Amino acid sequence: MRILFLLPILVPYMMIANAQTSEKFAAIWEKEHVTHILPSDVRHANLKNYIEELKKLGLNVDEVGRSGAGREIYQVEFGHGPLKVFMWSQMHGDEPTATSALIDMFAYFQKNRKSEFVKMIEDKITLRAVPMLNPDGAEIYQRRNLQSIDINRDALDLRTPEAQLLKKLRDDWMPAIGFNLHNQQELTTVGHSWNQATISLLVVYGDAAKTPSPGQDRNTRLVSAIINGLQKFIPGHIARYDDEYTATAFGDNFSAWGTPTILIETGALHGKDEMYLVKLNFVAFLTALNALITGSEANESTAPYLSLLENGGGTLYYFIFRNANIIGANGETYVADIGVNTERRRASFAAPNIIRTVGSIVGSHGLEEYDVSGFDVAQRFGSLRVGDLAELFFYKKDRVVDWKSTDLEKQFPPDAVFSLGKWAKGEGVVPKMK
Repeated sequence: MRILFLLPILVPYMMIANAQTSEKFAAIWEKEHVTHILPSDVRHANLKNYIEELKKLGLNVDEVGRSGAGREIYQVEFGHGPLKVFMWSQMHGDEPTATSALIDMFAYFQKNRKSEFVKMIEDKITLRAVPMLNPDGAEIYQRRNLQSIDINRDALDLRTPEAQLLKKLRDDWMPAIGFNLHNQQELTTVGHSWNQATISLLVVYGDAAKTPSPGQDRNTRLVSAIINGLQKFIPGHIARYDDEYTATAFGDNFSAWGTPTILIETGALHGKDEMYLVKLNFVAFLTALNALITGSEANESTAPYLSLLENGGGTLYYFIFRNANIIGANGETYVADIGVNTERRRASFAAPNIIRTVGSIVGSHGLEEYDVSGFDVAQRFGSLRVGDLAELFFYKKDRVVDWKSTDLEKQFPPDAVFSLGKWAKGEGVVPKMK
């Protein structure tokens, strides 16, 4: 009889749980996202514009503190449920993806409060988030704040105003779950594979011994739900972040203080832009919240998380030019591979492409690889050396070229030119390797 009594209550929740899928969450983002600037180009003034949009929608948004330079730090809130969930993004100024995803999530919730799914979130969860904890670092696109301190290593000393604020927000509210949102290097890999780690996840423990708790167990199931959702978009590109205990880090201390925390690190996916990564974060957030409000996380297997390969690195380049016949400073030639990597910059800035290796590149892979065995390769600015910009001229080997020419490009126009990370001339002339 008791089961029959509960059925009218449980069935609607089960139906909503079954109705929500990661594909639907992605479609929602495609249709309704309000962010329109590539995340790396979002400065504090842009965030303030987004915040004003949220306020106009009727969301509860408060200025909760100021950065070292006096820039406003905001907290957004949605829902009135008993389960307290806290998220924060961009404590490293050059790690911006989740900031845009948080704005999109709150806007979606507020504009769709009449939907059963959003009503369940509103009734079961109180969600707070701090987008852009480090606005000074974000303004100049650097990891640290204006004191040159890594806020994420300031959880105990609290030397920075931003760290003091984050600690106070947690202590005053005592959330049950934390989400610590970051970006990682774009050439981070899944284990020792050549797959970029587009999303890396970690259930953060509060001590070096990794003492289990019900909160950590729940978070392991939540992360498994996120993995299952994201696998539909980035199979083979999800990894586990390094779980070495860091005594001064906020994630570790949030967990120690009673708020078991999930770390989400966003990398990159070759061929996809930054907004695609925003969508993946949006899907991850909604997948986790859906698992919480429906109770489906309780039945989630932990295997997806426990079987994840850890982050790796050192096996990827952005570009590899294989078997190049390189022209030396005095016109001499030698055969070698050339490995080139792109430095991180804002999307609107030209990112430097730096020669990182000249020699035999074995056991590594390029996101783009080219067979240049049929070409002589010369550096635009003098001799070709590690650490220089990759400004490369390609000449078919049957060409007669005076390599001592003082104006090589004008007197002997190259067949192809690789400049600023793309083919400025002759795209398709140099064969791309599969």
